[in-house]
Amino acid sequence: MTAGRASHHPSTALVLGMVLSLLGALALPIPTTAKSADAALQLDTNTPIKHLVTVMQSNHSFDSLFGVYPGANGIPKGVCMEIDPENPDPATCVKPFATTNNGADFDHSHDTFLNQYNDGQNDGFLNAFRQRGEDGQLAMGHYTESDIPFSYNAAEEYVLFDHFFTSASAGSVANRMFWVTGTAGVTDYQDYAIPEKGWGDLPTIFDALEASGVSWKFYIENYDPARTFRDRGVGGSGTYAQVNWAPVLNFDRFLDDPALADNIVDLDQYFTDLENNELPAVSYVVTIGSSGHPPSSLLASERMLKQMVNALMMSDAWDTSVFQWAYDDWGGWYDHVPPPQVDDFGYGFRTPAQLISPYAKKGYIDSETHDFTSILKFIEDNWSLPPLSTRDANAISIATGLDFEQSPRPPALLSMSRETKALVIPKRSGIHLSYSIAIVSAGVVIAGSFLTDRLRKERRR
Repeated sequence: MTAGRASHHPSTALVLGMVLSLLGALALPIPTTAKSADAALQLDTNTPIKHLVTVMQSNHSFDSLFGVYPGANGIPKGVCMEIDPENPDPATCVKPFATTNNGADFDHSHDTFLNQYNDGQNDGFLNAFRQRGEDGQLAMGHYTESDIPFSYNAAEEYVLFDHFFTSASAGSVANRMFWVTGTAGVTDYQDYAIPEKGWGDLPTIFDALEASGVSWKFYIENYDPARTFRDRGVGGSGTYAQVNWAPVLNFDRFLDDPALADNIVDLDQYFTDLENNELPAVSYVVTIGSSGHPPSSLLASERMLKQMVNALMMSDAWDTSVFQWAYDDWGGWYDHVPPPQVDDFGYGFRTPAQLISPYAKKGYIDSETHDFTSILKFIEDNWSLPPLSTRDANAISIATGLDFEQSPRPPALLSMSRETKALVIPKRSGIHLSYSIAIVSAGVVIAGSFLTDRLRKERRR
């Protein structure tokens, strides 16, 4: 009788095996992004930062985006810009005003800069357009937090630079060359254009990274490999913008040497690299449709930045990363701070610039004097590289916005809403542990229920 009844009961070993098998099966799908080792972590750095992501947007002055941001060096009270500074008229001067995306794409050539700067008076913002036969009153417009909610949220949680000047007192090409070479690429603005044969042997930060074995990539939104300085396309946007805005596409060696060319990829690869734990040490990013360049939507720019930042925050690279972005020139918009003139090329007017990192000072407004070569300075200091030019050698690094004495901050996922600004989340290891505990607990409950039901049925027999 006993033997016969025992034949229907699972043994202790069988029960234990069933539980372990079930828990093992349930535990298999625990999520992780650690699909491969993070090669950037193996490189020696002079700070805890192992990954830098630097993004270049387009055509806004600091006052146009952050002129009314609390605590920043924004639009002064009582400003009223004369249409003709030589013949002031209080009845016709134009005060700064809140605007939505008004679609204006102002001239921002070196000549326009000189007329707006007016020997340091900064009173020619409307006169510069009047001399061109244009009405530039819209250049006195500025945006508010409702237009750029993500950027406001980022500023309140991380770092906003309010004395970040463009490297060149001209447009996109010159400033983006400073971003990657520390120079304008030419000796005189009168000759300024991408040379017919490209930029030749001019050294770039990517050459320095290659020589030191530091990984890098150049990500381009909607990348078209067929469009380079050899085939520039037409028009002021799309593939033509790609050539003007991505300097690496204007060097023979970066197009012809597979070891270099393979590092120029579509922006989609950035998200894949984060998922695969393969983000390089240094990432340069050029947005095209999401650049914020008037008349394109600022909200589209905000959404792209949000996606990139939050993807980094949710990756294993977060604890060792800096994410930084700026705008390549002032776009003709009003800015009240006269830029220091450090050489024949710049500085130009201020540009909005921000920084996000677990080491970022919280809600910090950084008023040190920076320009695009400050990004080069950080790279060179962090990975022990020589300077490319006197500009980056003398620049103040963007590290002024970082505090390496503090413990890495957990990510604060930033939203596109000013009502719900940020969601602080625990470290990924904590997320994985909580997820694992939840799965194991569920497994125990399921296994317990299974065995209880099994024993109940056996007792009825």
